[in-house]
Amino acid sequence: MPLHYIYLIVAVAAETIGTTALQASNQFTRVGPTVMVVIAYGVAFYFLGIALKYIPVGIAYALWSGLGIVLIALIGFAVFGQVLDLAAVLGLGMIIGGIVVIQLFSNTATH
Repeated sequence: MPLHYIYLIVAVAAETIGTTALQASNQFTRVGPTVMVVIAYGVAFYFLGIALKYIPVGIAYALWSGLGIVLIALIGFAVFGQVLDLAAVLGLGMIIGGIVVIQLFSNTATH
């Protein structure tokens, strides 16, 4: 796997951690999760910035946001007990499908 995708994966993981901490911060009233939000988002944007040296911004952002949405939905279900209806699950499936199409068929995506 190319190194720039490792940077993007780290960015997605950090953004997912930051968003999970954002939910846990209880609107920034809990110090530990609030500090984690700031650190995780800092790491996420740092590694996204590095990935942008190699991946076009539209492709990088589509992958970053799409994967983040799907991961956060799964964490919301598993950790916070948030249930998704059929339309939400279908929409998440379409996001995953879009990511697959970009990776398999787009000449813009770096391989």
